[in-house]
Amino acid sequence: MNGRSLLFECHTGICGDMAVAALLDAGADQGVLLDALDSLPIGGFSVEIGRAVKGGVDCCDFNVILDEKHENRDHDMEYLFGHEHSGETELASHAHEDEHRHGHTHHHEHRRLKEIFAVIDEGKMSEGARRLAKKIFTVLAESEAKVHGTSAENVAFHEVGAVDSIVDIIAFAVCFDSLEIKKVYIPYLCEGTGTVRCQHGILPVPVPAVAETALRYGIPLQIIPERGEFVTPTGAAIAAAVADEYARPTLMKVVKIGNGAGKRTYRRPSFLRAFIIEENSHSENERIIQMETDIDNTTGEAIGFTAERLFEAGALDVCTIPCYMKKNRPGFLLKILCRREQAAAMEEILFTHTNTIGVRRFEAERTVLERKAVVIPSAYGDIKGKMTEFAGETRFSPEYESVAAVCRRTGKRFGDVYAELTGLFRKAETE
Repeated sequence: MNGRSLLFECHTGICGDMAVAALLDAGADQGVLLDALDSLPIGGFSVEIGRAVKGGVDCCDFNVILDEKHENRDHDMEYLFGHEHSGETELASHAHEDEHRHGHTHHHEHRRLKEIFAVIDEGKMSEGARRLAKKIFTVLAESEAKVHGTSAENVAFHEVGAVDSIVDIIAFAVCFDSLEIKKVYIPYLCEGTGTVRCQHGILPVPVPAVAETALRYGIPLQIIPERGEFVTPTGAAIAAAVADEYARPTLMKVVKIGNGAGKRTYRRPSFLRAFIIEENSHSENERIIQMETDIDNTTGEAIGFTAERLFEAGALDVCTIPCYMKKNRPGFLLKILCRREQAAAMEEILFTHTNTIGVRRFEAERTVLERKAVVIPSAYGDIKGKMTEFAGETRFSPEYESVAAVCRRTGKRFGDVYAELTGLFRKAETE
């Protein structure tokens, strides 16, 4: 694999400021971050970057400081969880919120997705950071929309539309982009139990937006035996937006470790670890899903169409094997390789376009050689292909469409053209 990978260890969950701090501690460009935040067309905040000790571990501390108008008590443990000890009811919680809202000058920002995108567009940041910030907010909007029965465009953000959440998400996107990460591993998110007070009253943990994001993106949650909200909606959206695999690499070289301090105090020390790692430069180990189903009483055309739809939906490979089923009926064994987050879409296609009534699913690990797309000149014009390396040997495979196009124009045999182009590449490599 070219470039560096990132492993997030979320043993005490994940939230926006923890994730930003972990990336800063892992080497993200602090100057680029501060320039980006200074350029945002919103006020009412300042940031402090310092150090904090969590469970004896020295951590970076990223703190968004709000003025009195924008303060939302997100780190006030008594406000968030005091009801669990006092026996306060949800009705009393609403009364408490009304008293807090009308008796003080605190103000909750309500912004829609279009307004937040406008803030992001005016900020000074790379296009990669801008895209990631919008992606994270889109994940949030879609989850909130599902929870509240509306559309993503019409969601009026409360906590996540507040100034500190906007700053956290943009800060994370800028830091992530500056590290030039190529792949992200997140084995699972640790989440607590109980209830937490938020804008909508007292809600169960995980809060609905976090639960919906975990459902939509297949994020594994490990429920730990501690009361509290360890995964915030912002944290879950960050995980969903950047994770390539919900797994741990089997072999890695640690290049840098970043520790990001959390603000809430639990029995379990609150910090997030970010490992910057390098993996084998010639091969990549990844966990995938293998799905299979036995199908009879169908046509070859239906199987072919289903395979096309599976590939269109992102299947890594589709294999059809003739077989004999009950009472010696001829049928097909259909096998699909896909990534974990694609499994639900694959099942939907199988149930929609075949008459199967059951699909088997297995998790598998595969090793993939690094591949590079190349174009080589030939007497037939430019030929597309892919190149791999293993044990010091370079291998070249012409793309099917390039070979087929030559055969159609010249009338030559496919095998002869394939061998000729492969030999042409080897000759070019030795010259």
